[in-house]
Amino acid sequence: MRFLGNLIWLVCGGFISGLGWLITGLIWCITIVGIPVGIQCFKLSTMSFMPFGAEVNYEGGAVSFLVNILWFIFSGIELAIGNFILGCLLCITIVGIPFGVQFFKIAKLSLAPFGAVIERI
Repeated sequence: MRFLGNLIWLVCGGFISGLGWLITGLIWCITIVGIPVGIQCFKLSTMSFMPFGAEVNYEGGAVSFLVNILWFIFSGIELAIGNFILGCLLCITIVGIPFGVQFFKIAKLSLAPFGAVIERI
């Protein structure tokens, strides 16, 4: 069931969301200081490409909080708004509600990704 959900997910906008994470990671990796942020974006792009069967747990500290502030200002708002809009569009139909919920999960993750641990169920 997870495979089928993830396959339909890619068609219903998951590819766009994952591509957004990849492009953001590449932009952050241009600078030497941003490489750790870019690597985290690449890790989270896998979550965005295949969200079904993944759970997000938040285990942040002081450093994660500070990086999340910078992330929120420079990249988080754009990714969160894009995922939120796609989630709202998919929740219009009954069939799209599970996919919309996944977009909302990724939008929440887009606001504060550092300190988040993705676990595959």
